[in-house]
Amino acid sequence: MSSSSTVYVDATGHIAGRLCSKVAAQILSGKRIVVLNADKALLSGRTESVVEQWKERLELGSKVNPMYGPLHPRRPDTILRRMVRGMVPKTKTSGKEALGRLRVYIGVPAKYSGVPLTKFDDAVATRPLPVYTTLAEVAKRIGWNP
Repeated sequence: MSSSSTVYVDATGHIAGRLCSKVAAQILSGKRIVVLNADKALLSGRTESVVEQWKERLELGSKVNPMYGPLHPRRPDTILRRMVRGMVPKTKTSGKEALGRLRVYIGVPAKYSGVPLTKFDDAVATRPLPVYTTLAEVAKRIGWNP
């Protein structure tokens, strides 16, 4: 694939779920997507309630042996990748190939420092920023050590 079919997305100020649905549609259509600043994506809701919901999800596990999963991501880039994975048919060949076209990064790596970044206008947060919680804040509260 050529670099013209690669889309570089800045996740800063985007609502995470809406961003992931847009990204999932793009990678299923055959485009390569590079998501930068994944730690600055937003989750709607008060920080305490959002973190409490994530901690409840972390208690899910296998009763026989926790090693068997489910394995819960704690880094912002892997959380965002898992959100996208939930929106594609990951067991089908098309879904596996689509996930191979996705790259998610915390911050902006040096090799992507000069590329033009795009935003999905209908995924950008519209309410005041104190209404939202960043993915980095949730990740720190559930066990990520940056």
